[in-house]
Amino acid sequence: MLSKALVVGAYQKKAEELARLPGVELTVLVPPRWTESGRTILLERRFTQGYELVELPFLFDGHHHVHCYPTLWRELERLRPDVLHVDEEPYNLATFLAYLDAGRLGAKRVFFTWQNLYRRYPPPFRWMERWVLANSDGAIAGITAALDVFRRKGYRGPTAVIPQFGFDPELFSPAPARRPRPFTIGYLGRLQERKGLLDLVDACAGLRGDWRLRFVGSGDLGDRLVARATELAIADRVDLLPPVGSTEVVGVYRGLDVVALPSRTLPSWKEQFGRILPEGMACGAIPVGSDSGEIPHVIGDAGLVFPEGDVAALRAQLQRLIDDPALRAELVGRARERFLRRYTQAQVARATYDFYRSLLNSARASPSD
Repeated sequence: MLSKALVVGAYQKKAEELARLPGVELTVLVPPRWTESGRTILLERRFTQGYELVELPFLFDGHHHVHCYPTLWRELERLRPDVLHVDEEPYNLATFLAYLDAGRLGAKRVFFTWQNLYRRYPPPFRWMERWVLANSDGAIAGITAALDVFRRKGYRGPTAVIPQFGFDPELFSPAPARRPRPFTIGYLGRLQERKGLLDLVDACAGLRGDWRLRFVGSGDLGDRLVARATELAIADRVDLLPPVGSTEVVGVYRGLDVVALPSRTLPSWKEQFGRILPEGMACGAIPVGSDSGEIPHVIGDAGLVFPEGDVAALRAQLQRLIDDPALRAELVGRARERFLRRYTQAQVARATYDFYRSLLNSARASPSD
């Protein structure tokens, strides 16, 4: 597996889980660092049992489309893999070059995609994408809409919808006991207009009962959220808190009744996944989200969905939960069960393993040329 994402130690738990499965000999190839939004993440070695984690030299740090690994071919010659999983979009140079190297060894080639908008890229990325799609043995999409995009672009091979990474069910878990508190609605993440956060403030302004609204994060919308809450005379019920660390978020989720994601689709963006939804679901918070992008597929039957941009509908869903304790209890149970069934690292690893096996079994069943 070639993956710049796996420089992050927490994500390596997926590799450990994958390596535990029958017949797997796993090598993960990673760069020594990756720079994203001005922040450089050095390779962490946190979950490394049962597989080989190999650091490769690379070029063009921080450039998704053109970074590449000039010595990858040597590692592939050494490993002679049955499957090469390139954890990159098919239009990236790293994917194209890795496919060339793996193709010479007869390995099955698989790419990963989050791309949920149909875009035509300029040359040479358009050419690389076309070639990769034509030479892929399988495609894994983090979201259902991504499959539709690549079907439109002509890909006809085997596919699976599997999140790129899962979550630790022991860390992300409900509080042992619920302390008395007002009905609390929360959002964690970047404070951006496209996340529909002003809609959330407007919806809460019309709620009945004892409730609170909590934003945890940073971004250019923070001052506007405070101003809107003040204008609507609900500022005493709205908290704006700074971001917290990756383990501290559990305490935040445990203090929520609802985790809200009221995103709005834009011409150049729609919600790809919304990781706060499964994180909140795991910790006892009911997911409430708009129908933007992947949100309804993530929530499933474990929460409530409303038409994006419809403030009245969002308010009605929140009021429904405030007024109906039995519904809340039912959805809390469904949310945890859905998380355990779909979003743990072990479940993601098992689904990925099953896809690999299906590709290899299909190849063995096919007559040779």
